Amino acid sequence: MTFRKENVVEKIINSKSGAFLMLCFCFISGVGIFSYSDIEKNILFYLFVVFWCLVFAIAIFWKNINSRFLFFCVLFFVLGAIRFFISVPSGDAKNILYYNGERGKIIGWVVGEPDIRPDSVKYIIKTEFIYDLEASSNKKVSGRALVEGLLYPRYEYGDKLKISCDLKSPRNSPDGNFRYDRYLAKDGIWSICVNAKIEKIGADEGNFVLKNILRLKTRINEQIEKLWPEPDSGLLSGLLYGARSGIPDDLKENFNRAGISHIVAVSGYNINIIAAAFMIFLVSAGLYRRQAFWLAIFGICVFVIFTGASASVMRAGIMGVVLLIAERLGRLSRVGYVLALAAALMLLFNPYVLVWDAGFQLSFLATAGIVYLSPFLGGKNKSSLFKQILAPTFSAIIATLPLILFQFGRLSAIAPVANVLILWIVPYLMFFGFLAVVLSFVWFPFGQVVAWIVGIGLNYVIMIAEKIGGWNLSAMDFFLPWWGMVAIYGFIVWVVNKLLYVKN
Repeated sequence: MTFRKENVVEKIINSKSGAFLMLCFCFISGVGIFSYSDIEKNILFYLFVVFWCLVFAIAIFWKNINSRFLFFCVLFFVLGAIRFFISVPSGDAKNILYYNGERGKIIGWVVGEPDIRPDSVKYIIKTEFIYDLEASSNKKVSGRALVEGLLYPRYEYGDKLKISCDLKSPRNSPDGNFRYDRYLAKDGIWSICVNAKIEKIGADEGNFVLKNILRLKTRINEQIEKLWPEPDSGLLSGLLYGARSGIPDDLKENFNRAGISHIVAVSGYNINIIAAAFMIFLVSAGLYRRQAFWLAIFGICVFVIFTGASASVMRAGIMGVVLLIAERLGRLSRVGYVLALAAALMLLFNPYVLVWDAGFQLSFLATAGIVYLSPFLGGKNKSSLFKQILAPTFSAIIATLPLILFQFGRLSAIAPVANVLILWIVPYLMFFGFLAVVLSFVWFPFGQVVAWIVGIGLNYVIMIAEKIGGWNLSAMDFFLPWWGMVAIYGFIVWVVNKLLYVKN
């Protein structure tokens, strides 16, 4: 008796895991392809018609496995398109978008942490009313607007504001390379308020828990500024919860040129450092790895809450949990399903991040790189430091470099050296920096002693960043076209598959 060899499609269909990955890929593709479109929202009607036709076709061809799977793939692709268009506002008189191009008076409340700039503050406002001149009364509206105000007076999350301003649509770059409207759309913003006159008319709106979390974060930031001078305090705030406003612009540029700006950004990689250090500490303290695993996940949840629980931080927390699961499961094939499911769920929550949020792309690729490349870079006989910190870092650099060259056109030639010199100290700075803040609330002089020791390490990081980032050849302009990026990622996938085949 002879057995016919299965083709690739049959292998996918006959494998539950393969079918699951394919359906996730189809959903993600639907979101991604339609993210580039400017088609009106009325296409939703036709997408729903196609959806029910596909459901009907699946019912008819249920016994034919190949046809049934094909229709399911198309169905999930359509579901991705539907999810994207559901998020597009209708643009009628009930949405703030309708009034772009006019000067209006709106009432709403601050729904996010204020973005403090050197000469202004930006607020995300959830609008509730707009003044109707014809009816001489407030008209109920929905949607978010980005309002730019003066440095003072300062408003906080939950403050209710009356704002008189010119409402405008976000302006894209002239060459069309940067879609500012879609970049803001990921935060639900479709209108910009300029020349704003702001009046506070209330407070204590919004989520009670988030409001108190942000207040705690503000209190901690004030304590950091008391314990360390600038730019040390700004750097530690960046390490602990991704705040960059306190870091001078010239130091930020040196971090970018040296290729170490990721250490002051809350990302999946950043949280991986926290999780790795936490796991090492707990296991060294005598806990079993299973106990340490659950405590590390709890620690990530606490960290997400501590940093304000913004969308980017929550996304980074999810990626950090995926990395812990990867270490727990041990099998890379099973981790791929978790990563794909996490990506699909995040797009279900916010479809704009796939194409228009570089942070999501970098965080996802860095996580995938750590999961699939670090086992080969780390090896079996490497030290704990290399395996837990340096190997994941180089894996993340390899996985994100093609996208960075495509998105930003900058190559940091000295990044590997800078990361080797700096990354070993980052977990210690984060741990003892946080400890100094906690102790300062108990007895301030005690916190100052620990802060002084941490300050030595912070000065070391700043010195390395300034020396390496200040070199003329530390960074160079190098733009990678989209087809080059796709080719490089195809090569990386091929190499990983080859290594997995040899390993198995």
